[in-house]
Amino acid sequence: MTKPRIALIVGILCISIFPVLVRLSLTPGLISAFYRMAIASAVILPYVLITKQFKMPSTKIFMLASLCGVVFGLDVGVWNIAIQESSATQATLLTNLSPVWVGIGAFLFLKDKPLRNFWIGTVIALFGMVMLVGFNFFINLDFNLAFFFAILSGMLYAVYMLTSKFVLEETDVLTFMTISVVSSAIALGILSAIMKEPFSGFSNMGWFVLVIQGLVCQLLAWLLISYATKHMRATRVSVSLLGQAILASILAWIFLNETITLQMMIGGLILLFGIRVTFYTKNISLFRMRKKLKS
Repeated sequence: MTKPRIALIVGILCISIFPVLVRLSLTPGLISAFYRMAIASAVILPYVLITKQFKMPSTKIFMLASLCGVVFGLDVGVWNIAIQESSATQATLLTNLSPVWVGIGAFLFLKDKPLRNFWIGTVIALFGMVMLVGFNFFINLDFNLAFFFAILSGMLYAVYMLTSKFVLEETDVLTFMTISVVSSAIALGILSAIMKEPFSGFSNMGWFVLVIQGLVCQLLAWLLISYATKHMRATRVSVSLLGQAILASILAWIFLNETITLQMMIGGLILLFGIRVTFYTKNISLFRMRKKLKS
């Protein structure tokens, strides 16, 4: 197993904690997103400046990295609100449509086009996701503001993945993460102030959860995921991130006493199989080589 894949797996483990923390509802959704970015910024910015690992990119790359931060910050804020205003199940499923948007965006804008196995694996993985959350879920699907927020979250995430893939080809991970997370914190801070969100008055547990979100779910997780994105296809990374739903369900079972059924376990296995299909390129490559030789 290569280093990027190991980084991706550990990164997914780190972000899997996030839905469980959000479900505790110890802080408002938007302000939770702000502190997630602000705490991460307070650690990474002094580190890269003191160690002189920040390398100022070109104006174009700096602006795109800043855009990534703003988009990702909005994604997290919108998703938090979607979870708290509807159900975690609905928000998680709709947000995880992002691989479809990433695949379409990669097909239209990236040189590295999605392969056939990506689309096959994505369909399988999404079917597994549907089984994981339960078919009965669709009967009670609410087409309200939270529904559209969850859809918007998936689209914002796709924009982030595609843009970050381009930026990471031109700069290093630490520089990208620093610009991205600081710009994200600034944008969310301004938005929180406009929306008159409370910046204080939380319980000790609430502050503890915010620190975990900033250090583990944001800083550590996305350093690792950004490293994986730099060295792997953006489409593969986006589908692999669906695996967080399985881990989040297990963590919710352990800490929130949520039930895990046989259907959920089968759905999880199908989801993992779909992710595996997106990584299977050996036979496709051999087929293409033989086809070229024959022609």
